[in-house]
Amino acid sequence: MLTDHDVTAAALDAHRRLAEAIAGLTDEQVAGPSALPEWTRGHVLAHVANVTAAMARQAEHEGTKIEVYEGGRPARNAAIEAGAGRSAAEHRAAIEAAVRRLTAAWEGVRDWGSPIAYRDGTLLDTAYVVWREAEIHASDLDLGPFPWPPAFHDHVVDFLSSRVPDGVRLTLASTSDSREWTIGSGAPVVLRGRSDDLVAWLAGRTPKGELTGEPPALNPWP
Repeated sequence: MLTDHDVTAAALDAHRRLAEAIAGLTDEQVAGPSALPEWTRGHVLAHVANVTAAMARQAEHEGTKIEVYEGGRPARNAAIEAGAGRSAAEHRAAIEAAVRRLTAAWEGVRDWGSPIAYRDGTLLDTAYVVWREAEIHASDLDLGPFPWPPAFHDHVVDFLSSRVPDGVRLTLASTSDSREWTIGSGAPVVLRGRSDDLVAWLAGRTPKGELTGEPPALNPWP
């Protein structure tokens, strides 16, 4: 069981590694395609900066159940489009500023169990959000390998377990570290591959390596 310190530390470490990955990013690379359909790397970077700031806002307004994005999802989408065209240096600065804001906000949290509007969850859930967004979108930038830590594999498999359809007992068998995760009940299905590739598939991404087995059609994200 991860503590609030474990999760916040993991989220900030993911951002540290993301910062290293984009340290030499060029304007030309920013304008190039990401691994996400119809999004450039600039779209991904703008989203990372914005969602990080949005989660900081949740902590800054602890106990108020303030909405995640002021103006809702339309404002979120407009902000991504508006920010996508920034230069590489501007993207780095925007993410750095969001992380500084987040770090300061998290230092002031009194109770990680405080309720929030996002998914009717708690402030601790927002730390998991930052962790997922930084790790997964760093990989979406498609700038080279961005290995995920074992604890992240475990978290994502747990968080996305509802994507496995009813009537399927899915076993994800890692060929990189011999771990296994089993989700659901029913007809047994086994997928084998590297841990990163198994988790990427469960997250709706195209694995960089081969998976063996017959993958079921997944339910939407929770």
